Amino acid sequence: MNRIFGGISELYTPRVRLQQAALALENGWLVWVGQETDLPDRYRTWERFDLGGRGVVPGIVDAHTHLVYGGDRLDEYLRRARGESYEAILAAGGGIYSTVRATDAASEEELYAQARGRAEKFLAAGVTTLEIKSGYGLEPQAELRMLRVIQKLKQTLPQHVFPTLLAHVVPRGWERQKYVQMFAQELIPEVAQAGLAEAVDVFCDQGAFTLSETRKILEAALANGLKTKVHAEQIVHTGAARLAAELGALSADHLEQTTPDDWQALASSGTVGTVLPGAAVILRKPFPNIRAMWDAGVKVAIATDHNPGSSPLFSPWLGMQLAISLGPLTAEEALTAHTSHAANALGRGDLGRLEVGSRADFVVMDSPHALKPLYHWGDHPIHAVYVNGSSILRQTPGA
Repeated sequence: MNRIFGGISELYTPRVRLQQAALALENGWLVWVGQETDLPDRYRTWERFDLGGRGVVPGIVDAHTHLVYGGDRLDEYLRRARGESYEAILAAGGGIYSTVRATDAASEEELYAQARGRAEKFLAAGVTTLEIKSGYGLEPQAELRMLRVIQKLKQTLPQHVFPTLLAHVVPRGWERQKYVQMFAQELIPEVAQAGLAEAVDVFCDQGAFTLSETRKILEAALANGLKTKVHAEQIVHTGAARLAAELGALSADHLEQTTPDDWQALASSGTVGTVLPGAAVILRKPFPNIRAMWDAGVKVAIATDHNPGSSPLFSPWLGMQLAISLGPLTAEEALTAHTSHAANALGRGDLGRLEVGSRADFVVMDSPHALKPLYHWGDHPIHAVYVNGSSILRQTPGA
């Protein structure tokens, strides 16, 4: 299907700002982007849709979420607000283990329905791509169950879905060495053979997996043809960011405790540094030094880290606003971090950008100013969301 979208007052690609712009789409892919007056003659006979003088940005990419889970952790949130630490709650059997119990108690149908409802909220915020991790099963069959739910979401959601197998923590009752061996030698090969995940992630931190355990799991992932990601340097500094760089991981995520040497390693390897502003603020951890990372050459991405414990965040715009205020990044850098850089964190150069050869995923603002949602804290004036050139969500009447 060939289409022209014109009447765009302001468009971010995201690296380039265009005024009075237009997009030419062929079967959901962009074949031309530029000022509407420069539209080549060969496209002028295509069906034209007028966006009414509104601003446009690429579809938002959320490259780190834990969208499938049972229950909530409101009680834990209130306890932390009274001064208890995340680490103490986890050590006492709460935190992740609490969500594991609630997830185990829910049926696959319930987990799917709840996750779909969360994905719809993200769509309303302009998120057209979601990475979704397992990790609240822990036991091998429970992890496979979570991945089946994620596969169903991939098949039925309007958004693009990137499924990831997460080694979260060692489950109660398992000897560490045996669990790591099972994960690396049994679970990862089964997941790879069944096509249930595109990547393997490991939570390498205090109370989770050690650096040597993380290496074993990631090397097993690579040996089975899967990409890798790492939860790195969130609570304590472990060396996980440099391990991610060494192994050519797609991304190292969190990064609150990183050092200049870590930034240099990430910059040199091309591994994306994904910061999770919601988790840092909610857990009252040091805010990642995003400005220094960016200036050191790290390709910085922003993600929500949506999960029921440390980041019950639904708004990518709030994450970007925090990065602007506390990073500090410019508004344009923050948008780039949550679109094209975030797509790089998934190994998808065709997403998160409005360039020739990219998927036609874009967000139309209810404003002539494309960056208006970064100005309005607590509100995102979105008119419509398009995925593969098709209107998936329309929030206000009109073109």
